[in-house]
Formats: sequence, C-alpha cells, structure tokens
Amino acid sequence: MMSMDTTTAGPTATVRPTVVNATVPKSSPAYQAFAAHARSRATVDGEDEPVMVLADFIAAIAPATEDYHKIPRESYAVLFSVADRQQRGVVSFQDWQTFDALLQKPDAEYEIAFRLFDSAGKGAVEYDEFVKYYNTCKATTSIPFDWNCDWVTLYLGDNKSRHAMTYEQFAQMLKGLRGERVRQAFHYFDRAHTGFIEPTEFQRIIEETAQHKLSDRLLSSLQTLCSISTSSKISYATVRAFENVIREMDTVDGIVSRACAKSSDGRISKVDFTIEAARTLRATQFTPMEVEILFHFAGLDAQGGRLSLDDFRRVLDPSWQDPVTVWEQAEQEKIASAKNALKDPSSFLTQVFESVYHFALGSVAGAFGATIVYPIDLVKTRMQNQRGQVPGQLLYKNSIDCFRKVIKGEGVRGLYSGLGPQLVGVAPEKAIKLTVNDFARGKLADANGNLTLPYEILAGGSAGACQVVFTNPLEIVKIRLQIQGEVSKSIDGAPRRSALWIVRNLGLVGLYKGATACLMRDVPFSAIYFPAYAHLKKDYFGEGPNKPLGIPQLLMAGAIAGMPAAYLTTPCDVIKTRLQAEARAGQTHYKNIAHCASTILREEGFKAFFKGGPARIFRSSPQFGCTLAAYEFLQAALPMNLGGGKTEAGHSVPSGAPPTRPAESRDVRYLRSRNALKILLDIDQDFAKPKLPTAEQWKLVPGLKN
Repeated sequence: MMSMDTTTAGPTATVRPTVVNATVPKSSPAYQAFAAHARSRATVDGEDEPVMVLADFIAAIAPATEDYHKIPRESYAVLFSVADRQQRGVVSFQDWQTFDALLQKPDAEYEIAFRLFDSAGKGAVEYDEFVKYYNTCKATTSIPFDWNCDWVTLYLGDNKSRHAMTYEQFAQMLKGLRGERVRQAFHYFDRAHTGFIEPTEFQRIIEETAQHKLSDRLLSSLQTLCSISTSSKISYATVRAFENVIREMDTVDGIVSRACAKSSDGRISKVDFTIEAARTLRATQFTPMEVEILFHFAGLDAQGGRLSLDDFRRVLDPSWQDPVTVWEQAEQEKIASAKNALKDPSSFLTQVFESVYHFALGSVAGAFGATIVYPIDLVKTRMQNQRGQVPGQLLYKNSIDCFRKVIKGEGVRGLYSGLGPQLVGVAPEKAIKLTVNDFARGKLADANGNLTLPYEILAGGSAGACQVVFTNPLEIVKIRLQIQGEVSKSIDGAPRRSALWIVRNLGLVGLYKGATACLMRDVPFSAIYFPAYAHLKKDYFGEGPNKPLGIPQLLMAGAIAGMPAAYLTTPCDVIKTRLQAEARAGQTHYKNIAHCASTILREEGFKAFFKGGPARIFRSSPQFGCTLAAYEFLQAALPMNLGGGKTEAGHSVPSGAPPTRPAESRDVRYLRSRNALKILLDIDQDFAKPKLPTAEQWKLVPGLKN
C-alpha cells in the first residue's frame, strides 16, 4: 500500500508515494486520511517510515475549506503533542490510528485536553504540572488568575494536601473553570468592592474568557449592556446573567427556533420566548434579566420588540460575521490576488474560477428563464410586427388569438422559433449588463459607497448601452426566425431559413440594423430597472448589511422593477422590431427611426407604439423569477465555498456567516478537534496559538526526507 510523501517541507509541498503498513485495510478511513497527508522518514534500518509532521497533521484534521476566523487554523497545532505519543516530532501511522480512534469517542474533547496535560501518560494530572503548563501557554497580558483560591482547593485540596486529578475530576474542573475566571476577573476590576465595573472592563473580561464562543457582532456590542440598567456601570448580577445566556446558547437557539416556527410572522416577543421556554424546559427557567439581555443584543439592529430567527443568530452563532466585513475582505482578497498573480498564481486562478463559476451558473439560469417565457416573447414580437394596413385582414386580433393561431398553424414547436440565438445571447448579455452596472456604480459612488439618483440612472443606462454589442445581432436573427413561421403560412412557397443563413445574408453591417433603436430601448430599460430594483430592496424590503433578503423578496423586487421598465420602453421596442423584421410585399419599408415612427403614427395611430406592452410585462417578471430561482437551485446543487453569490441585478448578496456544509457531511475529525480547542480556550485565549515551524525547521526532524 502507498501513502503520499512530500518533496518539500510545509503545507504546500508536492507529493510522491511512499509505503504504508500493508496490514491496514486500504479502505479504512484512518488509512486514507493518513495516506493523503503523510511523507517519508528514513528509519535506523534504512527503510522509509511514513509519518506526519506538524503541517501534515494540521491539514489532516483542519481542512482548508472550513471557517477559521474565530479559531485560527494554526491553533490546531496544539493537538499535535497529543497525537505524537512518543514526542518524536512526527506522527506515525500507529500514532494516527490511536488519535483517530480518540476522536471517535463520545467524550473526545475532554479526553484530548486531559491527555495534553497528562503528557507522561500516568492517568492523572498533578497540580504542579497543570499550573506549569498553564503559565507556559497563557498570554502575558491576561487578567490574573489565583490558582490558590478556594475554588481550586475544592478540586485539588489546599497547599498541604494537594492531590492529582483523575480524568473525571479533571473534566469537571475544566467545565467550571471559565465561570471562576469570570468571577475572579470581576473582583480584579472591582477593587472598591462596589459590585459594579466599567463597561470597558466587562468587555475585556468577556473577550478574554469567551471570545471563541461569541459572534463578532456580539463582541462589538458588549459595552451597550449598561443601557438596560439605570447605572452607567455593569453589576455582577448582570455579568452572571450574561454568563448564563452564553452557557445555555444551544438551549436558547432551540427555544427560539421552535417559537419562531410557531409565529405567524416568524418573529417573537419576550413573552413568546418565555412561554416556549416553559413548554420546553422541565426545571431550568430563564430569569427576567437573562431574557432582557438576550433580547437586548438580538434586537440592536431591529425595529420594535419582535425579533426574527436571524436577529438571534447574530448573537447565538459564533461564526456569524458582519456581511459588509465579509464582502470587503473578499474584495480585498480579489485585488491582492490580481496584483500578485505572478507570485501566487493559484490564488489568482481561484478568483478567476469563482468568476467563471458565477458566470456559468448565471448563463444556465438565464437560459432557463428565457426558455420558460419564450412563447410570450414570440407573441410579443408578432403583435408588434403586425401592420395596420396590410393586404387582407389582420392575422391576429390580440395576444391570445396570436397564441392560439401559432399553436394551430405551427404547433408547439412554433412557439419556440428562434430560441437558439436567444440562448446564445443570454450569457454575454447578462455578463456585460451586470458587470458594467456594478463597475459603474462602484466608480460613481462617493467615499461612503452612496449613489445619488442621477448617478444610479447613469450606471444603469451605461449597462444597457454596452449590452447592445451582443444583443442586437442575436435579436435581429431571433426576430426573423420568430416571424418566418407566419410568413410560411400566409405565403405559399415561402422558404424557411436557418439562423446561419440569416447571419450570412445580413452580413456584419446588417446584423447591427436597428442598433440605434435597440440602444433607445435598452438604455432607458436598464436606467429604470436597476435603480428601481436597488431602491425596492433597500427602501421597501429593508435590505441592509445585517438583513439579507430572501428569495421571495428578491423575486418581488425584481418583478415590480421590471414592470415600468418593460412597459415604458415598449415604443422603442416596437420601432426596433419593425426595423429589424423583414418587410413583406405590400408593406412599408422603413428607412430609419424617424421614418418608422412617423409612419406607424400616421398609419396605425398612437396605440400601435404600445403593441405587445402587456406581453413584455408578463415576460419580464416571470423571466426574472425563473432565472433567480434557477440560479439559487444551481448554487445549492453545485455548491462552492465562495462567499456571497450574484443576484439577477448583479449585486452581491452577502451572508452573515460563511457558507458551511451540513453538519452530517463535515469531517468529524475537524468537528471534534474544534470542540476540543474550545475547551482549551476556556483556560486562556492564548492557550492554542502556537506558530507553525518554517521549512528550515522541518529539516531538523531526524531522518525526514525533504
């Protein structure tokens, strides 16, 4: 059997195969994990032994795709000494098997912490060894902790009769350690023994004792806690109530989830929470102060006393991040990767691949939306091209009559005449329109990212103007294919032309016939649509950095914004259609836009300019909805851990928390290792902050092949 050996030291090393113990089943998960990360090491008998060094071990238990903004990835190095049982500086396969089995145990988190302190494997932790290791790892700026206090004496005895702790005693001591740290820290700051401390002192206590368990949003708002009392300071009762809320976060999350699910509007009040807690819990009840604290932090950005599940998740979910910060970090990474493309091509290619990913999904979703509403588009085109004065009677009385006659005369396939060019044009049209709109909005925004209405209209109009480069040639082909079905039915022997024939017949210049009219339609359409869509999301639906909209709200905003944009630009669309459609015998040949407009007005009246207007509305709204729904479905079916996605309007949709896989699909080694680190961080925030060795330091490991 084979493992993989790195040719150079460090986490980015290339690999080559090396032999692993042949008695281990190759299908074993432990074997596969070890083989994927191990490298070779020469033993005393000259044979190669597969081993993991520290960087390999971190890669095995901490996948690069997880979120490490709360607990840095390098912190997982502290667990290396638990796996390296012989303290050789490497982890053999036997060591890895033992550690992997440990991670599968139900109490793995506490046993890992116990083995870290019981480095000699004696089955007990001595007081002196524990304190010595603690002093080695803790931060020099930490709030002092007295290991000779009464609380410690209860677990270990006094100075005259210290005793070692068994595993069970050690685990129980660790569970209560953070609460004792908070109590001692309060006394440290309350030197006058008033029972109150300053908000800044409270913030420091919580940051040092619970930063790894709390969201960034909550940590940044700690000093506001004094606003719920009559004093400008924070009492010990308030601190204990806050501690109880933190300790019961999982319970609180369950209560909130059930209460919100039962609520008609998905929001709950303090009374709703208290009632649900009484139904759920047998004995433990939340005090009025604890409920007040919970709703205080959850409702910082909310209006009114009723809060949604998302409001609570900003408090209860440690991985929740400010969406603006997430977006800004992503943008900075993209800029940095582009600047350092030659130095770090993998990072740059990742950003390129992300753009390709969004573009591909947007293209497929756009094609789906266009296909769904294409029959409406075909009816719209034929109604707009129907002249008021033609030999014989009019072909269609209205849109419904047109739809019926197409089905009767050309079959269902007739409703999709010219669909091919439309699908070809969806990808470049949306890519250019969305990209230019985002680019223009970014360039025209002020230092705070705000845009005035004229600049919003200018950005949208610019996007519409740029898309004409691709849409005009494809639309003229589509229109002629859409119309030739009725021509073949009304004129005997009329040939049916393919898209390729039409392109060859028109030539490059002919493909841009009616481009000016196309500009007259697309520029005002985008100038109306994009600002309307942005303001509907922000001003009506309340979208903001801390309130991303759901799919129904995005669908509604897009549909409403598309209605005036589609209808008000119908006259330009009618003129464009007439110019691009091939005139039949007996029909007027339009020379230019002015001639076309004046002729339509004279021969058919003003109402003719709004032919197909309702069809344009009915096409635009469902097309947006189908496109966005398909895009969301594709993102869920073909996920990538890439942060926020793109809406139909091209604006980022930031999420409060980095996207994560379902818990059942995540690596159990990572989950158990992460939870073990949380327990260790309860001892001190700097407890798990070792630095990774350099490539030169790896060379000091005896026998390691680089």
